[in-house]
Amino acid sequence: MTEGGQPEETAGAARIVLVTGPSGAGRSTAIAALEDLGYETVDNLPLSLVPRLIDGPLRQPLALGIDVRNREFSAAGLIELIDRLTRTPELHLEVLFLDARPEVLSRRYSETRRRHPLAPSEAPEVGIAQEIDLLVPIRARADVLIDSSDMTIHDCRAEIGRLFDMGKRERLSVSVHSFSYKRGVPRGLDMMFDCRFLANPHWVPGLRPLTGLDPAVAAHVAADTRYEEFVNRVRELLLFVLPAHVIEGRSHVAVGFGCTGGQHRSVAVTEAIARALAEAGWHVSKRHRELERRALASPAGMGTTGA
Repeated sequence: MTEGGQPEETAGAARIVLVTGPSGAGRSTAIAALEDLGYETVDNLPLSLVPRLIDGPLRQPLALGIDVRNREFSAAGLIELIDRLTRTPELHLEVLFLDARPEVLSRRYSETRRRHPLAPSEAPEVGIAQEIDLLVPIRARADVLIDSSDMTIHDCRAEIGRLFDMGKRERLSVSVHSFSYKRGVPRGLDMMFDCRFLANPHWVPGLRPLTGLDPAVAAHVAADTRYEEFVNRVRELLLFVLPAHVIEGRSHVAVGFGCTGGQHRSVAVTEAIARALAEAGWHVSKRHRELERRALASPAGMGTTGA
């Protein structure tokens, strides 16, 4: 294993990031962000021409944007290309998949009044459904999955920078998420833990309007006699499996903690685990989905749902 986290067999190999995903999920934003990071970018080159592009020496990392607008696009063809590049020892390929919920994609199309490339004469929802179905096998092959549903363009660019900045990227990036089960499980989680068995601050009037970021709430959750063992066991599990993910060549692992409202318990545990992993030397980022939703909708209204 090299110091930067790549397996020895890929050390020194030319780096290629293949960027794809449904139209409207942020692929163009990702391509622009990678270009700003120093990658050479080529967007929607016909699949048959990609081998020619990389046949010569690559002087800098390369980002390839490929989506359904490509005149030669097919899921089978793209998978064949991914397999071919993966088997080439001189290359280190990563597949970046930008995704978003169907209703978010539909809203974005409505806002821009664009036609969907798969259904130019029909409602965007028709093309969105077709494209999501078409990309299922590609999504399954992704090394890095970014769900941009609740992200701004700036959020998306920042996430790309965190994951692909050649000067800052660690051997493996770990993102730790808190969420509400009532709003569904976030896409792209590799591991998920349920915090609903812990003492719920929602039932303490003075703590109800606060969040797991508040010391009083964190202390209340930590006072549960099961908390310390739970956090320690999760920490030990992650410290055991993360090096194995590095050996397998993974670049990103997402870990989620859920509770009822995503406001108290899951937030407090996410903070504790993220802190523990950072102290152990891992590159960690945090996302509190429900707190971000409420801040965007109404900053003054945060904290109205029990966690």
